[in-house]
Amino acid sequence: MFAREIYVRRRETLKNAVKSGLLLFLGNEESPMNYPANQYPFRQDSSFLYYFGLDAPGLGAVLDVDSGTETLFGDDPTVADIVWTGAQPLLRNKAESVGVSRTLPMASLKETMITPVQQGRTVQYLPPYRPENILKIEQLLGIHPSFAKEHASVEFTKAVVAQRSIKAPEEIAEIEKAAAITCEMQTYAMKTARAGMVEREIAAAMHGIALARGGNLAFPIIFSIHGETLHNHYYGNVMQNGNMVVNDSGAESELHYAADLTRTFPVSGRFTDRQKDMYRVVLDAQQKALDAIKPGVPFREIHLLACRTLASGLKQLGLMKGDVEEAVAEGAHAMFFQCGLGHMMGLDVHDMEDLGEEHVGYEGLQRNPQFGLCYLRLAKPLRPGFVVTVEPGIYCIPELIDQWKAEWKHEQFINYDRLERYRDFGGIRVEDDIVVTEAGYRLLGTPVPKTIEEVEAACVHSGR
Repeated sequence: MFAREIYVRRRETLKNAVKSGLLLFLGNEESPMNYPANQYPFRQDSSFLYYFGLDAPGLGAVLDVDSGTETLFGDDPTVADIVWTGAQPLLRNKAESVGVSRTLPMASLKETMITPVQQGRTVQYLPPYRPENILKIEQLLGIHPSFAKEHASVEFTKAVVAQRSIKAPEEIAEIEKAAAITCEMQTYAMKTARAGMVEREIAAAMHGIALARGGNLAFPIIFSIHGETLHNHYYGNVMQNGNMVVNDSGAESELHYAADLTRTFPVSGRFTDRQKDMYRVVLDAQQKALDAIKPGVPFREIHLLACRTLASGLKQLGLMKGDVEEAVAEGAHAMFFQCGLGHMMGLDVHDMEDLGEEHVGYEGLQRNPQFGLCYLRLAKPLRPGFVVTVEPGIYCIPELIDQWKAEWKHEQFINYDRLERYRDFGGIRVEDDIVVTEAGYRLLGTPVPKTIEEVEAACVHSGR
């Protein structure tokens, strides 16, 4: 946990932003894998963590903006609980640690809601994503589960997004911790992976590094010779010389702040000439995107700059043709780059995604429905304190090639004859985490080998 004063200050800022009403926070519960006593590792709701810092199940809270009262709801452990979990702090001790003076049993939460609801006072809650909390909203406020998300407070949501978007120094320090662990995971993979190994051998070891350093994974590791599948969580392939591995992984710090880095490297330790050509295109797109980062610049413009850079490089390789500006405007580049350039990051690897991308990434901007561009999670202007990923890529997806070629889609921009020779190419992604500063940006974490020369040196160092 951070210092008590940090949580007090965060809640005061929130109450000043919302102005009136009751703000209802529902913490997460334990979630069983296959029967009640066999549970997934507990993960507290990120907004609850941000304002209350208590990483334990069975908690709720209410901020009464009008009276200034703050109440933490929960139950003290019984002897039966202690038998299985060991001694736990009492509810009042938990509350004191984060500057909350009033506590009540969890059963009192419903009673606490009855009078305000009857009086017509506004009770606001954030968009729920866990089924158990959707049911709690029905029990507390009488809102049918089908409408629970629809009735979530836009005012409350926007206030939380505005506050959590700007990372304080103590948050940046936590992200740096997560990034340092992730850098170790990445360099281990480069130095260790070799032909004949199964992907899961490396993925398992990277998970072990995160655990050994006091953290965990911020998201399931993506480690695959089939990098053309953007979120590939299968680890059963045997790596062979000639393959490239896309390693998209991120640790979570002890306080649950995330990192998210991607590197692509050759199993043999040496890129082929064709792989080098494509890798240079991706690296050039990332550098141009990084150079464009500064406060006030819409991230969608930076995304489109990366797309034009990719298209220009692919044109030089003979895979695209025609006018680059027109090709990107028409969406032809999405044959090779189907996703967005990056996303915000913090307590969630896709920060605040549960609160809705329309609030987190767009703030009134319209999402472009064009294939590829529609997956961009962040479009709004950047501000100092934003933590953002920058992750261009090239992905040769056989099924997409077949579909577009059958329609001769964008044939004026795509050289389908040459593209056929890249059906088995796979994918390349290069991703870094940055914080936007007043002058531009700062890279987070220890630099991981990224240029062709650096990557090959890291791989060769392993004795291949």
